[in-house]
Amino acid sequence: MNDQYKTRGIRGAITVEENSSDAIQKATTELLSIILNENKIVEDDIVSVIFTLTNDLTADFPAKAARKYFSWDDIPMICAQEIPVPGSITLCIRVLILINTTLSKKEIKHIYLGGARNLRPDLVAD
Repeated sequence: MNDQYKTRGIRGAITVEENSSDAIQKATTELLSIILNENKIVEDDIVSVIFTLTNDLTADFPAKAARKYFSWDDIPMICAQEIPVPGSITLCIRVLILINTTLSKKEIKHIYLGGARNLRPDLVAD
């Protein structure tokens, strides 16, 4: 890796309609697909991926979808539970993807979909 590459974080989140394996897998795949496309990421750029889920999502692991649909078998990934703050968003999957890139912080496109758009309206494109 040359000196112009930096490690950057890309954030994203999406909500699902129900706590089911299918809903978690589909939402995770949709979110990751858009993040990868919008930021022109290839697998070799990815350092690691952290997923969190609200405590009402227990049917499956988002990392399982990443391994299945993107073949990310060699990328370190972990899933964790969000802090259950009263009144916070429900049925939500969040992701932090660490990548090596030449993009500046301002060039990174963070992706918030569905009900998760309200989490960071400052980062949501119109």
